[in-house]
Amino acid sequence: MRAIVIRQYGVLPVVQEVPEPEVEPGGVVLKVEATGLCRSDWHGWQGHDPDIVLPHVPGHELAGTIAAIGSGVEGWAVGDRATSPFICACGSCEQCLSGNQQVCPNQLQPGFNYWGSFAEYVALPFAAVNLVRLPDSMDFGTAAGLGCRFATSFRAVRQVGRVVAGENVVIFGCGGVGLSAVMIAAALGARVIAVDTNPAALELARSYGAADAVVSSETVVQELLDLTGGGAQVTMDALGSAAIVQSALNSLRPRGRHVQVGLLPGGVQLDVGRLIGQELEWLGSHGMPAHAYPEMLSLVASGNLRPAELITRTIGLEEVPAALAALSTGTPAGVTVIKP
Repeated sequence: MRAIVIRQYGVLPVVQEVPEPEVEPGGVVLKVEATGLCRSDWHGWQGHDPDIVLPHVPGHELAGTIAAIGSGVEGWAVGDRATSPFICACGSCEQCLSGNQQVCPNQLQPGFNYWGSFAEYVALPFAAVNLVRLPDSMDFGTAAGLGCRFATSFRAVRQVGRVVAGENVVIFGCGGVGLSAVMIAAALGARVIAVDTNPAALELARSYGAADAVVSSETVVQELLDLTGGGAQVTMDALGSAAIVQSALNSLRPRGRHVQVGLLPGGVQLDVGRLIGQELEWLGSHGMPAHAYPEMLSLVASGNLRPAELITRTIGLEEVPAALAALSTGTPAGVTVIKP
């Protein structure tokens, strides 16, 4: 099969012919119809993930049709349309049995622990707890974006951030995760303020429900305090920046909640005095388990959530190296989908 192969960190990957993945007991092999290009893929390419072993095929946002089924897999057939969370849980540990597959200690992640979906085929383990059946009405490009950015944002906003109607919610970073969060928080009835350095991304944020769009600057905290009348109830770092974390915490009103979704490979120093004195919450959010997808899919089917509108570009495998490199200088507006 054709795949994007990383042979050196930070050096442009190439399209190569590599062996197709073999189906394992309890798992399936998916023919990739669409896969998303995510900033997490850039982190992996840069060598920020210790689980990656070179040579490597990235890609973790995926959707397609089942091409092969391993022994012990029930309820699925070749040709079925499916997607999966980027966290493939084991299904049998304490966390999985409690319904928290997103923090499974035995998790496998395509594109990180093993070869991913920037290819014509990808393996998915533990099919019983990780496969999500796609409605016939949903196109593969939309479905691919659900597995990481949109699902991650849905759980971060609704379940971890506990956003309710009428709250002020500030989203820092308007890439795929941030724009998804804007759309979801607005659909829940929150007053959303989007923050980014990219005017085009802020325009998209407005179209997805943001009441205000603020260009990031040295005065952003004061602007946000003014717009929210003393601070937001909820902030989110959807990019991954130590500076954003500080701005987000300083933009909260007392007992506010900050949700961290963007990766921070360099670490961060928190203003713990403010965290304690204002009784702020600093919450991590990591993906969403497959069993939680039906609520999200139902809201998509009803039209209350419109993830298809987030897709701004569709490319082939040959265009992936340049698109990956472009993430080194900024995050493009919207979501890029790859059709292998």
